[in-house]
Amino acid sequence: MSRLIGRMKKEVAALTPSDILKFNQEIAEIPDIVKLTLGEPDFNTPDHVKQAAIKSIENNESHYTNSRGILGLRTAAANFLKQKYALDYDPESQILVTTGATEAIYSSLTAILNAGDTVIIPTPIFPLYIPVTMLNGAKPIFVDTSDDGFILSPEKLAAAIEENKDTVKAVILNFPTNPTGVTYKKADLEKLAAVIAQHDIFCISDEIYSELTYDGTHASMGTILPEQTLVLNGVSKSHAMTGWRIGLLCGPADVITQIGKVHQFAITSATTNAQVAAQEAFEHGMDDGAKMRETYRKRRDLLLDGLAKAGFTCASPNGAFYLFAKIPATLTQDSWKFCYELAKEAKVAVIPGASFGPGGEGYVRLSYAASTEDLNKAVSRIQAYVQQKTA
Repeated sequence: MSRLIGRMKKEVAALTPSDILKFNQEIAEIPDIVKLTLGEPDFNTPDHVKQAAIKSIENNESHYTNSRGILGLRTAAANFLKQKYALDYDPESQILVTTGATEAIYSSLTAILNAGDTVIIPTPIFPLYIPVTMLNGAKPIFVDTSDDGFILSPEKLAAAIEENKDTVKAVILNFPTNPTGVTYKKADLEKLAAVIAQHDIFCISDEIYSELTYDGTHASMGTILPEQTLVLNGVSKSHAMTGWRIGLLCGPADVITQIGKVHQFAITSATTNAQVAAQEAFEHGMDDGAKMRETYRKRRDLLLDGLAKAGFTCASPNGAFYLFAKIPATLTQDSWKFCYELAKEAKVAVIPGASFGPGGEGYVRLSYAASTEDLNKAVSRIQAYVQQKTA
């Protein structure tokens, strides 16, 4: 062991590596396993977007851009967000181009949090918000939503704020939600906004799955409480561009300026040709996500039907590409044990619900960003596994 290991930042030492990635690696070597684990679109980036990046490289656009991002990209993003979700952001002062939504989460929380602050996090939820909060010396306050249809209620939000009124700095929303696929309606957001507006706290609204809303139109918290909301979005899910690492952070101009300092010191600027590709995606691929969305919808319905026949019940999945399924009562409710057994005995890999915080135990997350062939195979194997265990 290094002689200096004990001198590293205590918040880093307290973190554990992602158990989702660890699990995914552990089961990857099982022969013929069907993996419904990671949230990775199985579509390719649209050709017109790829060609824009190739042209950018051929034109030697290989230098630093403005730290906030290419103005053309910010302008195209502002237009996209306005047309799609009625969001109104000034591209020059209210939009920051980040290295994926992940960096937007990191930079915003780092700029906002002081040691000793608290952040309200409704669970089950994408785990990344938790370690980033802790890295900044702040404490996550978990609010279990499993008894409320996986929607944060205004009553529970108000109670959490009151219990931490001297320390609370932010509340995090993610919708459509990873891992449940549940999303918030405008009326839900208005009730939460009424609570948040009573306090000087930030609302960090991660809406990266906005284009994968299946019924109705995605409503953004940025239209309801713009002066307190930071909206996160990007092209990863809407245009199948996860590896291009282009995200968006939008909010009040003075707040974006402060977050921009952290962003600048951390990464300088996002990759130039990836920004050009994202600009093309927003300008000429306004509806690129529509075909993907319809395919995902069919896969969702296939998986819902197959799981129901095996005795699973699911949260109402109206967005993203995940199902959060309740393990049948006749089987173990230890989600880690269930998932390891399912992987080894049925050769189907899904993620334990316990990985997503309070309210997740007894559930599993399945990603249907997979081929129809693999989904059919997985359903058949899960049904056979449950039948064998309950015979």
